[in-house]
Amino acid sequence: MKIALAQLNYHIGNFEANTQKIIDHIKLAEDKGADLVVFAELAICGYPPRDFLEFEEFISFCEAAALEIATHCTKIACIVGLPVKNQVLQGKDLYNAAYFIENGEIKAIAKKALLPTYDIFDEYRYFEPSRTFSCIEFKGKKIALTICEDLWNINDNPLYVSNPMDELIKEEPDVMINIAASPFSYTHDDERIKVLSDNAKKYHLPVFYVNQVGAQTEIIFDGGSLVFDADGAMKAEMKYFEEDLQVFDLEEIENVRNKYPQPERLTDIEQIHDALVLGIQDYFKKSGFTKAVLGLSGGIDSAVVCALACRALGAENVMAVLMPSKFSSDHSVQDAIDLVNNFGCMHEIIPIAAVASAFDSVLAQAFNGLPFNLTEENIQARTRGTIVMAMSNKFGYILLNTSNKSECAVGYGTLYGDMCGAIGVIGDVYKTQVFELAKYINNERELIPVNTIVKPPSAELRPDQKDSDSLPEYDVLDKILYHHIEEKQGSKSIIAKGFDEALVQRILKMVNIAEFKRYQTPPILRVSPKAFGMGRRMPIVGKYMA
Repeated sequence: MKIALAQLNYHIGNFEANTQKIIDHIKLAEDKGADLVVFAELAICGYPPRDFLEFEEFISFCEAAALEIATHCTKIACIVGLPVKNQVLQGKDLYNAAYFIENGEIKAIAKKALLPTYDIFDEYRYFEPSRTFSCIEFKGKKIALTICEDLWNINDNPLYVSNPMDELIKEEPDVMINIAASPFSYTHDDERIKVLSDNAKKYHLPVFYVNQVGAQTEIIFDGGSLVFDADGAMKAEMKYFEEDLQVFDLEEIENVRNKYPQPERLTDIEQIHDALVLGIQDYFKKSGFTKAVLGLSGGIDSAVVCALACRALGAENVMAVLMPSKFSSDHSVQDAIDLVNNFGCMHEIIPIAAVASAFDSVLAQAFNGLPFNLTEENIQARTRGTIVMAMSNKFGYILLNTSNKSECAVGYGTLYGDMCGAIGVIGDVYKTQVFELAKYINNERELIPVNTIVKPPSAELRPDQKDSDSLPEYDVLDKILYHHIEEKQGSKSIIAKGFDEALVQRILKMVNIAEFKRYQTPPILRVSPKAFGMGRRMPIVGKYMA
């Protein structure tokens, strides 16, 4: 039996495009001699469809698409994911399911049992967990078909009624196939490989795993579909951050025990770079936009976002707006100009000193006798936000937010100013990682000016301002934030690692106080195990201070 894994980029709710893409790859797999082609979890509608699942018409479109796909499976069988109705009058209305289609007919349905409810997942909101399991017979083989989380063997959640493979193995299957929508984080690929390898060894069966690729707003899927033999040895690893289709001979996987040459793994920064480029591309393509605008300050954050946008969309589709204030240094303006010249993107220089001064004049009577402080600094930031939003409205550009994760965490940003935007490009990238990204972007030649990388970070909202006036050095700050956000550690645990007690308490207080700001920020491209947004849900007015 020859099995094709089709690793594709789907568009949530775009049934016409998804269906045609699936049909095209059925034909491609057939032409390559495959007997069975396997598509990802909820491939027909795209993942995660969220509350689209509450619309009856949405489910009917899924079913109609599946019937259309079935008409193209006369010479080849396929496995494809979709939501299906629960015909029993108990529990949720839907199952997260997969159809096995052969000879133009739906011959079997597999339903997901282990419904994830952590981090970005909320599947129990929509789906009923399966409680019955049976293998699929095809070409003299028994297939144990599972869906994503069903191979992660999480048994300590009371919602997880049974481990599917512990039931399916009783039927003595010949192969495991797992269809998935496994989101990217820069730590996840190694974890995923280990889990799948462990399953192959535990059940002593080959594993064929297909993941989707592409970005759905803030969630990015990296592909990296995998094949393992019954000893848990990796036999194939498909492309990352790209669509791919490959055909594998089950007999060879079962019987040829030669070691698969392991490809060199991408570094964390390389993965983050490729994920962000894909995230920008798909946000624009799937939203129907082509051109981006951003404020370019001469600092490292906006420089990195500009570079990523140029790589994702083409420099000709990126507008960088330079908005020097009376506090902007000459070298910051020059650094920004050098960057746009290096990439060849569009740019405008719009000084804000006169606009900020006009605000100062209008507010002079109300602020009479009060000193210059954060208020006037924020007026400058909001002036910039107004200008880039004006460029967005006038020309139809989509505004890219350039705030990094360190700033988002501690509230070092201005609402309706530098926190404006339609998508947060580096909001899940710590400042120290931003520096690494800049160096990686420059690995072949200097694109981001070296001065942008080496100069002390500054918002340039008052004379000689530096980020370090308000924050600890980023190499210290980011370590504290990582322990708190990604590792979910409280102050006592972090202090026990050797960090200053007063500093830790101050930083964690800043994180908690800034929660109201993060509720008003754009969606952030997720690249870490714990990103701000739907995967981290904190109360704004909670009293608990970790």
